[in-house]
Amino acid sequence: MAIKAVSPLDGRYREQLAGLENYVSEWALIKHRVHVEVEWLVKMSETAEIRDVRPFTQQETEFLRRLASDFDEAAALEVKEIEATTKHDVKAVEYYIKRRIRQTTLADVAEFVHFCCTSEDINNLAYGLMIQGAIRQIWLPLAEKLAEAVADFADQTRDVPMLAHTHGQPASPTTVGKELAVFVRRWQRQLAQIRNLEYLGKFNGAVGNFNAHVAAYPDASWEEIARSFVEGLGLTYNPLTTQIESHDYLAEAFMAIARFNSIAIDFDRDIWSYISFGYFKQQAVAGEVGSSTMPHKVNPIHFENSEANLGMSNAVLEHLALKLPVSRMQRDLTDSSALRNIGVGIAHSCIAIQGALRGLKQLSVNEQALAKDLDENWEVIGEAVQTVMRKNGHENPYEKLKDLTRGVKVDADVMRSFIEGLELPADDKARLLAMTPATYTGLASKLLRHIGK
Repeated sequence: MAIKAVSPLDGRYREQLAGLENYVSEWALIKHRVHVEVEWLVKMSETAEIRDVRPFTQQETEFLRRLASDFDEAAALEVKEIEATTKHDVKAVEYYIKRRIRQTTLADVAEFVHFCCTSEDINNLAYGLMIQGAIRQIWLPLAEKLAEAVADFADQTRDVPMLAHTHGQPASPTTVGKELAVFVRRWQRQLAQIRNLEYLGKFNGAVGNFNAHVAAYPDASWEEIARSFVEGLGLTYNPLTTQIESHDYLAEAFMAIARFNSIAIDFDRDIWSYISFGYFKQQAVAGEVGSSTMPHKVNPIHFENSEANLGMSNAVLEHLALKLPVSRMQRDLTDSSALRNIGVGIAHSCIAIQGALRGLKQLSVNEQALAKDLDENWEVIGEAVQTVMRKNGHENPYEKLKDLTRGVKVDADVMRSFIEGLELPADDKARLLAMTPATYTGLASKLLRHIGK
């Protein structure tokens, strides 16, 4: 941990983000730029219409691709040293590659490095690959793990009755598992959309018209060459752009993660509330301190930390989603400066998910507290009683139960006495008399089939 790090992402939380630096760091950006430049040079060597770039030998192609696959910190520092002179980050990558190949058999094609490219041809593809990797390889497995962990907890508690609360007040009972399953179902929808995200790329020159391309090789099928190149990188080709790829897909990706985050905030807050009610117990971990002055405390810190980091993530991702699709004319530099913060948004979400997972591992259900709360709120049976009365033609059943239950505590004797005095069919009366708050849960436990449980 860098004790003088300005950002907690590179300080306090550094160990929790292992692997993410391979996709969203400055090093990763330079590496992916090298990858795109190299692959474009290889593509030209394989394209007969670009006749001045000869076919490469297998050894030459392997050498070029190793410039990207073996790219390390020393190589990145060399690029940064070049940039100190050029004052242009993409041009520095071009010069770095030329420096590497000029002493090889590829020296004759050195001037075809970055051929017909504007910086954004390289940048948009590099960022597309970076974001695709960060989401698919780092963020998505963590998000899926959280959804699966909560689904498993829901399955274990599917039949455990719990007093529900609407507007913070006692309401019709539910089960712990069903309430957890609601979050799982919501997450599953977002995850399905995130798995199917498109990652777009453009490769059409300074203003998106293939101007330089046509000037050099007027008869080449440039649109098909560009499409094939972009798709060969693993991205979806965007055929109509300005100088920059329009970034709409980035907004879609970031807002999809933000929606997952918002559901997780809702989850963290509900779990926090259930812990405060005593519905959930937290396992005390040896050596941990809950309070600097109150030794008895086991605070729900993991869910609180998760909520805070989710908020930080959404602040960045929502800004990027709203800002990136908007650019003056062909482009301005605001997109470049903003894109450098994608790692911040994704990283805070990763930290938050890990926090929620740690919190879940310490949770257990306090069935005694749940049962006590249910037994102290017999008034919630009033919904069932007035519904059965309504079914059987009683006048003003809602109003009668309202008079009996609203704003007062009703115990089992009061509720059963009221039921006994009703004129109801024997089976309806027997069912109501047998009902308790703990058994009045409807189809709650069966609803878990909607999350595959």
